[in-house]
Amino acid sequence: MTTLVTGATGNTGRHVVRELTRRGERVRALTRNPAAAAGLFAPEVELVAGTHIAPETLEPAIDGVDRMHITVTSGLAEAGPELVRRAVDAGVRRITVVWGGGVGPVERAVADSGVEWTRLEPQEFMSNTLTWIDAVRGEGIVREPYDFPSALVHEADIGAVAAVALLDDGHAGRAYNLTGPRSLTPRERIAILSLATGREIAFVPITHEQAVDRLTATGVPRADAEYVIGWYATSDPASRTVDDTVERVTGRPARTFEQWAAEHADRFR
Repeated sequence: MTTLVTGATGNTGRHVVRELTRRGERVRALTRNPAAAAGLFAPEVELVAGTHIAPETLEPAIDGVDRMHITVTSGLAEAGPELVRRAVDAGVRRITVVWGGGVGPVERAVADSGVEWTRLEPQEFMSNTLTWIDAVRGEGIVREPYDFPSALVHEADIGAVAAVALLDDGHAGRAYNLTGPRSLTPRERIAILSLATGREIAFVPITHEQAVDRLTATGVPRADAEYVIGWYATSDPASRTVDDTVERVTGRPARTFEQWAAEHADRFR
C-alpha cells in the first residue's frame, strides 16, 4: 500500500513522512520542489512534484494511492473539497487531516467523503517559537504582547499520531485534540530556551497593535493578523489544557518543550 503526504516538506508533513517511513510504509511525498526536498527524507521515499491547492494537476500523484494525509493551509479552503473528491474517486480509502484551527470546507469534505478519516486538532505548535530566532540572535530578547500559557505540541508528535491513524485500525471518525505534556507561558519557554542555548534571553512586553503590525509587515493580511494575535489575547481554555491523546494513541509520552529546545538550540545561537 502507498500513502500520499501532501505538504510533505511543511512543519507537520515532513514528520508524517518520516514516521510512515520508519514503520516501513511506502510513501509518496508531494512537494513543489522535489530536488530541494531530496535531502530531507530516506532514499525510498518517492518525491512527486505538485501542490494540493491545484488538485486538477494531481492525477499522477494520486494514482495507486490507498491512504492520504492532508494539512489544511490558508490556500486550501477552495481547492480542498475537490482534492478530497478526486482522491476518493482514485481509490483512497483512509485520510488524515490536520485541521486549520476550525472545521471548515476541507475538514467537512473529509468527514463527508465516505472513507475512513481521522481529524488531528493540534493546539499551538512548538515550532511557532522559531519566529523568535532573529530577535534572540540579534538582541537576546523576545517581544510578545501576552504571557498566557499554551499547551504547545511538538510537530513530531502530530506526525506520529497521523502515522498511527493512517496505518492502524480503530481511529476512523475520530477528532484528536493534540497538546504537549505541559502548558507554558512565553516567559517559561524563554527560560527553557535560555538553558538550551546557554545564553540569557529577556522578555519584553509589546502592545497588541505592535504585535499585529509586526505580523502584517511580513505580508499577512490585517484581518488574519488580528485573528492570530487575538487567539493569544483570549487564551482559550482548550489552548492551555493538557490532553493525553498523544500518549494514548502512540503509546509513549508526548515530547516536551525541553526536547524541542535542545533540537533547535543552534538556530537561536
